[in-house]
Amino acid sequence: MTQAVGSILIVIPCLDEVAHIGGLLDQLRPAAARLGGRIIVADGGSTDGTQAIVEEVVARDPRVTLLANPKRLQSAAINLAVGIFGAGADYVIRIDAHGGYPDDYCDRLVEEALATSADSVVVSMLTAGTGAVQKAVAAAQNSKLGTGGSKHRHMSEGEWVDHGHHALMRIAAFNDVGGYDESFSHNEDAELDYRLRRAGYGIWMSGRTQMVYYPRSTLKSLYFQYLGYGRGRAKNVLKHRMVPKVRQMIPLLVAPVVLLALFSFVHWLAAVPFLLWAAVCLGYGLVTAIRQRNAGIALAGVSAMVMHFGWSVGFWQQLLTPRSLRRVA
Repeated sequence: MTQAVGSILIVIPCLDEVAHIGGLLDQLRPAAARLGGRIIVADGGSTDGTQAIVEEVVARDPRVTLLANPKRLQSAAINLAVGIFGAGADYVIRIDAHGGYPDDYCDRLVEEALATSADSVVVSMLTAGTGAVQKAVAAAQNSKLGTGGSKHRHMSEGEWVDHGHHALMRIAAFNDVGGYDESFSHNEDAELDYRLRRAGYGIWMSGRTQMVYYPRSTLKSLYFQYLGYGRGRAKNVLKHRMVPKVRQMIPLLVAPVVLLALFSFVHWLAAVPFLLWAAVCLGYGLVTAIRQRNAGIALAGVSAMVMHFGWSVGFWQQLLTPRSLRRVA
């Protein structure tokens, strides 16, 4: 299948991805050639040598462009690239620099967009790790305990959905709803999906391809990541006056439960909810390690606790911040 030249815009928002950007561009350049597209690396000010690697590729391949993204956010990167280069393109494909993709990833996305007439094709995001912490985090993020059963965290056979991991979007639909809201540093994809659905556009989850995400390698960075996710979800709820789903409302109880446990010196019952939550998470990690015969992922329960707590704290933090003090989520 071949598209007309310029019909596909592949955008890679990145920041300090020296270990990944070269291999990713080598993988995507043949796809850009097959599909008649161009690749835009929107760099947020890398200082680790990422830009030098991209510049070397740009010198060899006119299909690749390095674009400065002064706002640094992924949402701003996509908006900027589409605004400058999207006029002659039919679709924009969003690529995360810190992810893994099949060689035919872009081809399959375009095929499904044409076959379904979808305005957006999203994908399942499977998590994989290498070190002990990464493997434990991956086990948690691939489970219902860690994600609440979110559809895009599990393999799909192909279906219409409300939200998924962003992959391909029809540029006409993207522009019609105003692109990404750049006040969101997290959850900008779910916020855009809400506006797409409200405008009558269809979102299809691919059953033909998926991507692999490599999670944070420390519990501290994992906590701050989910703190941002929680704030982004709360900002989404506040902006659109949405009611959180049940799977999102349950983690909201975690921060209050931890706070309540601090008063266990007054009465031991104050610690019971915290102990029950900890027992469920730690027990999950232990059972998972036994079932998979891999002691290294016993920390999956701890990872889930960090994810739950960070998300809950972020949500409440954003929700309780006075409107006049709210900034980028």
